[in-house]
Amino acid sequence: MTALRLLATLLWLLAALGAVPAGAADVPFLSGRVVDDAEVLAPATRERLAARLKAHEDKTTNQVVLLTVPTIAPESIEEYASRVFAAWRLGRKDKDNGVLVVVVPGDRRMRIEVGYGLEGTLTDSVSGRIIRNRMTPRFKSGDYDGGIEAGVEAIVGLLEGGAEPAAENAARGAGSAFRIEGFDEADLPPWPMRILLGAFIFGIIGLFTIIGVMTPGVGWFLYLFLIPFWAMFPIAVVGVKGALVLLTTYVIGYPLAKVILSRSAWYEQAKRDLKTKGTATIGGFTMTSGGGSSWSSGRSSSGGFSGGGGSSGGGGSSGSW
Repeated sequence: MTALRLLATLLWLLAALGAVPAGAADVPFLSGRVVDDAEVLAPATRERLAARLKAHEDKTTNQVVLLTVPTIAPESIEEYASRVFAAWRLGRKDKDNGVLVVVVPGDRRMRIEVGYGLEGTLTDSVSGRIIRNRMTPRFKSGDYDGGIEAGVEAIVGLLEGGAEPAAENAARGAGSAFRIEGFDEADLPPWPMRILLGAFIFGIIGLFTIIGVMTPGVGWFLYLFLIPFWAMFPIAVVGVKGALVLLTTYVIGYPLAKVILSRSAWYEQAKRDLKTKGTATIGGFTMTSGGGSSWSSGRSSSGGFSGGGGSSGGGGSSGSW
């Protein structure tokens, strides 16, 4: 029986080793609540953080641990944090109330990994705001002590029943006025995805905008109809500030372009054709007096447009500086 148990243990260890990707960074020994393997913290800072986290654990049983490592490349911060959390088994078994804060100075990456029991309080969006507002600005200036202390204090304060961390206006400046709750510029997808998404979004609303500008009568209905689309859809591509610029350009540019075009001969002809014939053709578009339009090449056809969307999510939050 002992031999069977030994064999089972060896097989489990081999499986665990095989699950770790080649070249993956080591998981350090859990020597305390602050494991500063990257040696970026001053001794006094390490002592303050350790004391603060101990007091928090004594008060709430939540186990918050800080880890700094020089580099984890080529492994992602998400994979590494998950491995460390699983190896250290943070939090109580009956509560799953552990939190791991990982800072990797050499890769300029960080992550807050949250146990299942605390995900309702320390949500993904809140973790992201702590990273962006409390830690990132200080890390950019090389202040690891200040950034880590600010991040840990925000986490502990929230878990002890405090208010959700607010954006730091000094770090954000006037741009904070353009923030949308739950959205930040860092939430934007990578540029390749934004280019593809932009081609889709602007291709559709841009086409309807052109039709509206060129169409007598119904064009003003389209002007009002498209305002919400120009206000919200571009956010996913150019962010809040960029969307505000595009919306302003649309609100001013659309009527201006329509007034200018309304003085052209072909526009007047199209208006007369719509009144007398019920249809008019401009640049390959066949428009009807009922407000419809279609692409034409010698004969009329009808068509429509449709779009879709998606969502994504994950536990915890990551960031860079």
